[in-house]
Amino acid sequence: MTTRDSIARDSITRDSITRDSITRDSIASILCRQSEERLSPYACRESASRGRERPLAPSELRGEFQRDRDRIIHCKAFRRLMHKTQVFLAPEQEHYRTRLTHTLEVTQIARTMARALSLNEDLCEAAALGHDLGHTPFGHIGEDALRQCYSKDFAHYRQSLRVVEKLENEGQGLNLTWEVRDGIVNHQGEHLAATLEGRLVKFADRIAYINHDIDDAIRAGLLREDDIPARLRDVLGDSHSRRIDTMVTSVVRQSLGKPEIAMEPHLWEATGELRAFLFERVYYSPPVLAEEERAKTLLIRLFDYYVAHPDRMPAFYVSLTEREPVERCVADFISGMTDRHAIRLYKDLFIPNTWSGRVE
Repeated sequence: MTTRDSIARDSITRDSITRDSITRDSIASILCRQSEERLSPYACRESASRGRERPLAPSELRGEFQRDRDRIIHCKAFRRLMHKTQVFLAPEQEHYRTRLTHTLEVTQIARTMARALSLNEDLCEAAALGHDLGHTPFGHIGEDALRQCYSKDFAHYRQSLRVVEKLENEGQGLNLTWEVRDGIVNHQGEHLAATLEGRLVKFADRIAYINHDIDDAIRAGLLREDDIPARLRDVLGDSHSRRIDTMVTSVVRQSLGKPEIAMEPHLWEATGELRAFLFERVYYSPPVLAEEERAKTLLIRLFDYYVAHPDRMPAFYVSLTEREPVERCVADFISGMTDRHAIRLYKDLFIPNTWSGRVE
């Protein structure tokens, strides 16, 4: 017997999955029961899920939250995140975060905390991977633009829910479980998710963006590590990794064995101060604001153009106008664009091409 065979045999024996048990039930259901035995009494159990709008036949190998994770990873909106802004618009330098790398960092932090708290890691992972699917091009600048030209109530977290319910799969949606959709739509805003896993994603999102946006700002030359107030560096840590570790550990300490998710009060206060520092020195800095109005103007002009010419949108969005208002469909089209696609469309529609004819 090879080493690989031995490891596989020992693993199956250790997890008590036998040929007899597989004949009685699927591997997925066996693994689900085993994982639920290890969960906190406050965790969301897959067996108690409120299910999907359209029932699916069970999978032989994967639980329902795992299937949601896979549906999100394989959808078009997830792939587009690689070319959507986090802070710096359409960066050409390769080491700045994008909306996709932000999503992966949120997911990693959420799973780390979920494991330490004995919460449902699969639910955390799926909600974290889907939380920004509806984000606009140019980050929150794009969100502000659509609030201005479409609706003051536009929010990327609501749009993320719309993506998974109504826009993906040519209007069929991803048919995700209720708990994952709840975690997606409540990762920001005044409402709390119904599950602790969904609430954990809200904390993971804030921990991720505060720290990686500071890291990118240092990379861009907008900040130095020493610019962060000394008191905050003393409390939270004097490096990117130490600050993340401090915040993550604090959430686990404060939430362990409790039916709520929170950070230790003194560290929550310090985190809030660091976030305010980030807004002042990065988000509202002249180099970032210099691009804001141009990006807003670009998206507003695109919005106005396609409201006037809805037939020039891709076929799916044109068909959507048969059952929903044109403005709603144009907002869907624009919010789904990558930075590059929005810039390219703007150039094609509004910037004249130079003449390159023959020179005598």
